[in-house]
Amino acid sequence: MVRAAVLPAVGAPLEITDIALPEPGPGQVRIRLAAAGVCHSDLSLTDGTMRVPVPAVLGHEGAGTVVSVGEGVTHVAPGDGAVLNWAPSCGQCHHCRLGEVWLCASALSGVGAVHARTADGTPLHPGLNVAAFAEETVVAANCVLPAPDGIPLTDAALLGCAVLTGYGAVHHSARVREGETVVVFGIGGVGLAVLQSARIAGASTVVAVDVSPEKEELARAAGATDYLVASATTAKDVRRLTGGHGADVAVECVGRAVTIRTAWESTRRGGRTTVVGIGGKDQQVTFNALELFHWGRTLSGCVYGNCDPARDLPVIAEHVRAGRFDLGALVTERIALDGIPAAFDTMVAGRGGRALIVFQ
Repeated sequence: MVRAAVLPAVGAPLEITDIALPEPGPGQVRIRLAAAGVCHSDLSLTDGTMRVPVPAVLGHEGAGTVVSVGEGVTHVAPGDGAVLNWAPSCGQCHHCRLGEVWLCASALSGVGAVHARTADGTPLHPGLNVAAFAEETVVAANCVLPAPDGIPLTDAALLGCAVLTGYGAVHHSARVREGETVVVFGIGGVGLAVLQSARIAGASTVVAVDVSPEKEELARAAGATDYLVASATTAKDVRRLTGGHGADVAVECVGRAVTIRTAWESTRRGGRTTVVGIGGKDQQVTFNALELFHWGRTLSGCVYGNCDPARDLPVIAEHVRAGRFDLGALVTERIALDGIPAAFDTMVAGRGGRALIVFQ
């Protein structure tokens, strides 16, 4: 039995309880978690914005130590450090054959499996494949990436979602070039990773936008040259800070229609907006045909930073080891497993960066 955070039903409060976790079968790996990040996507599972089978063990951003492996697993061994990959690619579907592994048709095929059971025998599913809100987890081998050398596992947990997403949004989706101007909407864990990544890309002006004035110090430490508290004049304010033209690139990390529209309006003619935030179906964004023609802007979605984790993790790790990327700067609170509900409340209130569950 291990302690875990279980979502019994959509809209229900999380339950911190003991679960019966099986030993790994063929092609599976058992991981003892060192740390797990509390991401807005986990909150989206609780309120039904994203739908997965329930009851489920939540958590998708984590790292830990391999405890045991099932038959056929050769790329990791007991005692190895590991980073969890919540969206593994199959390598065979249409998108994988195109090299777009972040759009793999089978990435979430494991969420319907029986992952563990409650003390009374109720079957539990693995929220987003990896069930990282637990002391230990059992995952498919393709959900396990060898942890990079020289990075503590508690920090490496952030690589599994926030950092890959933020880094990829800048370098793969928006493709920020040296000297360009960038505006980032939403300064949570992913937004802070976007700011650091924009700095690494050589952006000349990096404007951070958030509803909370208290996040300015966090944003500037991550690389923001300017900070704006979101208002009805945000797009005009961004243009003022970028030579009157608007930013070359906007990255939206909130997932709200009004923020997406403002991000788009904050870019110059021909600018690029990348939407990272996950919004609900009720968030409708509208444009008229003439403005689409006139402004010539690009609006694109971004899944998992358009990253290939196996390719990008070593690149990001080198930035971390070289001191260019500070993983610890994303974390504003370190908590125990039973602190997750309060961390959700903090996210809803728009406070802080990443909350990190530390197990050991």
